[in-house]
Amino acid sequence: MCGKRFIGLSVYVSLTISKAKSMSNFLDWRNHTGSHPEKFFKNTLWQGSHLMLGLNCLEPGQTQKLHAHDDADKIYFVLEGSGDFTIGDEKREAREGTLVIAPAAVPHAVTNQGTQRLSLLVAIAPPPNPK
Repeated sequence: MCGKRFIGLSVYVSLTISKAKSMSNFLDWRNHTGSHPEKFFKNTLWQGSHLMLGLNCLEPGQTQKLHAHDDADKIYFVLEGSGDFTIGDEKREAREGTLVIAPAAVPHAVTNQGTQRLSLLVAIAPPPNPK
């Protein structure tokens, strides 16, 4: 795959120099994790004019409530742990290595019912606030 590669679980994103001013082209997601006791942790890893890439960390028992993005597709990639996902009318458990797709306008949610942190790589296109 020209321009994009997964190296272990580190992500390489090919960027132009102008977009790379404040964000690195090479990221190890494990350096960007975190937690909040009252709600799940979110961190934007990279954002351009066409895509936002983020990291969501849900501790056991935490939920991202049912919601939808009218004009944006959302993709979750389970990096570690497992979660119960709702995409429209479908409910499924997704484990490490699973890709979960929530098309635009389709309600979606995720809950960590496990005993360890659930870490998700999240892509939204187009991004909520394009640069």
